[in-house]
Amino acid sequence: MLVLNNVEVIYNNVILVLKGVSFQVNDGQIVSLLGANGAGKTTTLKAISGLLKSELGEVTDGSIEWNGKRIDRMNPERIVKLGIAQVMEGRRSFPHLTTKENLRVGAHLRSGAEVKRDLEMVYGLFPKLRDLRHRTSGYLSGGEQQMMVIGRALMANPKLVLFDEPSLGLAPLIVEEIFETIKRINAEENVSVLIVEQNANAALGIAHYGYVMENGRIVLEGDAEKLADNEDVREFYMGLGDLGQRKSYREVKHYKRRKRWL
Repeated sequence: MLVLNNVEVIYNNVILVLKGVSFQVNDGQIVSLLGANGAGKTTTLKAISGLLKSELGEVTDGSIEWNGKRIDRMNPERIVKLGIAQVMEGRRSFPHLTTKENLRVGAHLRSGAEVKRDLEMVYGLFPKLRDLRHRTSGYLSGGEQQMMVIGRALMANPKLVLFDEPSLGLAPLIVEEIFETIKRINAEENVSVLIVEQNANAALGIAHYGYVMENGRIVLEGDAEKLADNEDVREFYMGLGDLGQRKSYREVKHYKRRKRWL
């Protein structure tokens, strides 16, 4: 189980980004973290995966625990070995390597027959990657690259995967396929998931529980179904009115002046 307790993050010893963030991800659970740009969602993931230091960020208060062990002072390599992998925003790949070589990068801390087994598991989840395994990854489409980086994270044999905006820049049909696969990963491989998304409809559609973040704080939480039915979430993050009708930007933009959950 992942537990964040009153976590504060500061960049460059000056910029306060997270302001007492607390939440948890239970074993076998899919948890969605929603919020607008600049809310602190990506910073939260990097605090968990240990990537803050590369950007001059630091957890200055609170704690992050994974299965009872404090990890906010560990380096990223140690955190990966403990079973946490991150799929970063923007489909970060090694464009000059083939698809298969990119996948095997995810298993660089492992060796032996388990790597071959997990490679077959990834090809089972994403059959298209088997056909593209010898293709230079820089020439893959956005959806194919997203499949590849998800597969690469799974090659680390994680118990928890952190997804940062997996729908970004993808066509709706590809987004649906990606989210269905995330759901399969959770169900078939017993991998817990923490997913950061602006596409609230897609994220809450597969999640068990959700949190809403604004300005570095958790401002709302609840079962995914209840959040999806919440009037404010529907209006502010799905653009839907009381009767399920889609609102125009002019009608929705006033939400910054009316934050009833605060």
